[in-house]
Amino acid sequence: MRNHTTVTEFILLGIPETEGLETALLFLFSSLYSCTLLGNVLILTAIISSTQLHTPMYFFLGNLSIFDLGFSSTTFPKMLFYLSGNSHAISYGGCMSQLFFYHFLGCTECFLYTVMACDRFVAICFPLRYTVIMNHRVCFILATGTWMSGCVHAMILSSLTFQLPYCGSNKVGYYFCDIPAVLPLACKDTSLAQRVGFTNVGLLSLICFFLILVSYTCIGISISKIRSAAGRQRAFSTCSAHLTAILCTYGPVIIIYLQPNPSVLLSAIIQILNNLVTPTLNPLIYSLRNKDVKSALRKVFIKRKQILFMKINEKMMNFSRNFEYSFLSSFQKTWD
Repeated sequence: MRNHTTVTEFILLGIPETEGLETALLFLFSSLYSCTLLGNVLILTAIISSTQLHTPMYFFLGNLSIFDLGFSSTTFPKMLFYLSGNSHAISYGGCMSQLFFYHFLGCTECFLYTVMACDRFVAICFPLRYTVIMNHRVCFILATGTWMSGCVHAMILSSLTFQLPYCGSNKVGYYFCDIPAVLPLACKDTSLAQRVGFTNVGLLSLICFFLILVSYTCIGISISKIRSAAGRQRAFSTCSAHLTAILCTYGPVIIIYLQPNPSVLLSAIIQILNNLVTPTLNPLIYSLRNKDVKSALRKVFIKRKQILFMKINEKMMNFSRNFEYSFLSSFQKTWD
């Protein structure tokens, strides 16, 4: 009987056709990853610290920032590790975890974009009933539902992929463990896993994208009926930011998973845009240009600066008192 756990680790071959560019790629991806972490941490800090931003829209934006932090951290720390000259090896369990969290966070983010489109639909089409419809309970249920759905989706794909025996080559021709790169290494028929992966990833993305388009069609009709030019401009600004982020996210997923024979290099470039560039741009697209978020961040920095100055002033006063006490004590001893 063939042992299904013959392969104990995989070798990530990295981005195709980039030999000799490791140093440049390391600098580029390190910079983008740092910007991703900084931008999304700033957004979370602003939302948590400001009661003015404790609204459904910013609640979902906070969730999006958490997903962006996790999504980019699923693949890029390992890639930066081997680009810096370390081993390309990843354990069997590490590969499984990478694939699970990649699809868990990616699918959850797709569902979250759909929920955010519904939130904007209610806010613009039913403004007077918005706070009643999108109450705390509904927001919590929607956010929890996206997490649960993404987890179920990732569990199905991971179990189908790694229940197959891997007893031959362990060289993954990609920069992380994804289904199209791992399945060709299996020693058994992979048609079931391929069909389920096609259905779950490709069609779910298309369905969510269709629901978002329907929501924004209704939103567009409502915006056209707004008499105030300023009101139309404000509504259009919010919606255009959301649509830009959606296109950056859904486009790569649909292109990669619905191609019968995708180019490995093209898939790598598109997924890098999806995995790293989009999470870097989301804070800029969504919130850092928003006046409320800028105001909240300004207050946070002013408060931190005040606390820092108070601590410095306190330490200087303590130092001054200690110095004065020491000086008087030594003077008294000299006098005595």
